[in-house]
Amino acid sequence: MSRSIHRLLSSRAALAALLAFGVLAAGCAGTSAVVSDVRYDFGPPPQSAAAAPLPAVKVLDVGAPSVLESDRLTYRLTYADAQQTAAYANSHWTMMPSQLLTQRLRNALSARGTVLTGADGVAAPVLRVDLTQFEQVFDSQTESHGAITARATLIQNAKMIAQHTFTARAPAHSADAAGGAQALAAASDDLVAQIGTWLGSQALAAAQ
Repeated sequence: MSRSIHRLLSSRAALAALLAFGVLAAGCAGTSAVVSDVRYDFGPPPQSAAAAPLPAVKVLDVGAPSVLESDRLTYRLTYADAQQTAAYANSHWTMMPSQLLTQRLRNALSARGTVLTGADGVAAPVLRVDLTQFEQVFDSQTESHGAITARATLIQNAKMIAQHTFTARAPAHSADAAGGAQALAAASDDLVAQIGTWLGSQALAAAQ
C-alpha cells in the first residue's frame, strides 16, 4: 500500500473517530440538559380503604402563604439553623404544592361523594384548607422527613361550624431532593386522609 493511500485512510479513520466522539458528547450534553431540572409530583394516589359516603362538598383551592406559592422544593436544616430555609436549585414541583394538594384532596373526597368547586352555584358545605408548612426538614446531614401543617375550616350556611389544624410527617428515604419529594408526597396523603376522617365526623347538610 502506498504511503499516500495509507495517510488518506488514517485521516479518514481519525475523522470518523472525531465525529463519533462529537455525537457521543452531544448525546451526553443532551441527556444532561434533560435531567438538569427534575420535576416532581405526588405520584399515583394510594389505595384508599372504604369509607362512609359524604354529601356534596365544595372543596376550595388550597391556600398558602406567598413563600409557598412557587414550584420550589424547600428544605430546612434544623440541625444547623432552624430559622433558615433554602430550595434545591435544579429540582422543582410540577406545579405549586397548594395546587398538587388541591388535586389530591378533591380526588380522594370524590371517591366518597360529589366534590364541587367554589365556582359551582350549589348551596353545599364548604371546605377550605390553608397550608402553613410544606418542606423537607433535615434533622441531621443524613436524616430528613417531609413536614406539612394545614388548617381546615368547614363552613355551612355561611357560618363556620368546625376548624382544625392538621400535621403530617413522613420519613425521607434519601437525604436529597428525591427523598424530600417522596416524603412530602407521603405526608400529603396522610394529611388528606386525616382531613377526610375529620370531615366524615361532621354533621354535614345535604346540598340544595
